[in-house]
Amino acid sequence: MPGEVSGPAPGAASGEVTGSGADQRGEAREAGHSGGVTAVVAALTANLGIAATKFVAFIITGSASMLAESVHSVADCGNQLLLLLGRNRARRDRTEEHPFGFGRERYFYAFVVAVVLFTVGALFAIVMESLSLRTAVRESSEQRNGDNWLTFIRRAKAPELPAILLEDMAALAGLLLATVGVSLTVITGNEAWDGAGSLAIGLLLGCVAVILAIEMKSLLIGESAGAEVERAIVSALQAGPEVECVIHLRTMHLGPESLLVTAKIAVQPCDSAAEVAAGIDAAERRVRAAVPIAKVIYLEPDLYSESRADATDPAIRAVRRRPRR
Repeated sequence: MPGEVSGPAPGAASGEVTGSGADQRGEAREAGHSGGVTAVVAALTANLGIAATKFVAFIITGSASMLAESVHSVADCGNQLLLLLGRNRARRDRTEEHPFGFGRERYFYAFVVAVVLFTVGALFAIVMESLSLRTAVRESSEQRNGDNWLTFIRRAKAPELPAILLEDMAALAGLLLATVGVSLTVITGNEAWDGAGSLAIGLLLGCVAVILAIEMKSLLIGESAGAEVERAIVSALQAGPEVECVIHLRTMHLGPESLLVTAKIAVQPCDSAAEVAAGIDAAERRVRAAVPIAKVIYLEPDLYSESRADATDPAIRAVRRRPRR
């Protein structure tokens, strides 16, 4: 057997999920795909009520801060509609032009939300926005696996929950700023406080927008799977006798519930082509059983040589990464 096989055996190492078209479409809708929908709908419902309340407050007070807050709430409703639209468009079937599907459209629409952005209005809005935030916190708590909130926002692969969390937190903070600005204007008779409140809200929204845009940019470029997921993939690949070891591993999220896995695996020098092909098929089945979101898998067989391994290669470090204690 030659020292390196340039690619997987025909019909054997192909990583595409096989089966009927219905099965393939069904996988995109399995458990986990609905994560964040409840939070988005709750936020949309809350923001519709909040926008109406703020416009009434603006008509009564004539406050520039309250007008800014009213416009922000209307924009928030548009944000939630964009997130829902992104989820719907991401479910479209793969095409020849987009062979990996449209899962990353969710990242695009979340990025548009970062450009549009945020915030909130009157005392009545505190109750409604708090309910929206509570729903987002509850759903996020089920997915963050003990990580702190900053780490969760940084590592989350589904864009909806981080967007809603940041929006609601900025909204509550904006409420406080608007209330302070209006109160100081009434107390002192100096309208400069009203303008200062609007300026402070704009700066707050700008900061939150930058944070969200940075995270969505990383997902749009293509983020790898988390360390725990990559360790599970390596363990699954090496769990069978046909794989000596994993030489290197690369992963990329095609969507929140769709993962591309590419790896070079070491096989026995005496194995025939048929044995290598059968071993690759078995390794793919183990990976899909361990990591169900691994929709597309490409495995390349090779002969392992320690002298050829570059420890600085991120793909090799991903294989050698030790479990977190």
